[in-house]
Amino acid sequence: MQKEKCFYLGKVVSKFSFRGEVLVKLDTDYPEIYQEMESVFVDYNNNLVPFFVEKARLHKSSLLRVKFEDVDTEADADDLIKAALYLPLDLLPELDEDQFYFHDIIGFEVEDLVKGKIGVITAINDTTSQALFEIDNKGKQILIPMNDSFIHKLDKANKLLIVDTPEGLIDLYL
Repeated sequence: MQKEKCFYLGKVVSKFSFRGEVLVKLDTDYPEIYQEMESVFVDYNNNLVPFFVEKARLHKSSLLRVKFEDVDTEADADDLIKAALYLPLDLLPELDEDQFYFHDIIGFEVEDLVKGKIGVITAINDTTSQALFEIDNKGKQILIPMNDSFIHKLDKANKLLIVDTPEGLIDLYL
């Protein structure tokens, strides 16, 4: 399986027991739906390796306590610490029409209500405290905070995101 065909589910943050259980910090708004998964891909030595889940249950909100098959000791669990977990894209839950996954809107054209067409989304930067749309405008990068109050309309059919940004924000980049 290739990472491009998967979505990031979370990361193993610690071991939980001496029997090989681990705690996974999930990157999702709906952690409860992942309690029933049968398997997951673990980024192990830069390869996505399938691991089968014996049991999984929520542990303190967004942590998932997982027992993988053949991970039976503390040493086995230690080996997975900081490993990223992935699932195939087709396992993503369906979203409402006005919602989107980050990977879905790459390539969407962005239009501001005042400035008109401003460019194309090339990436989502979620490494900052607030996620940002990275927009290419003829070689110049425009960063717009991913804020619900800035998103006027999402037109998935036409791959168009219409934004209503504060006065002067786009001018900072042009």
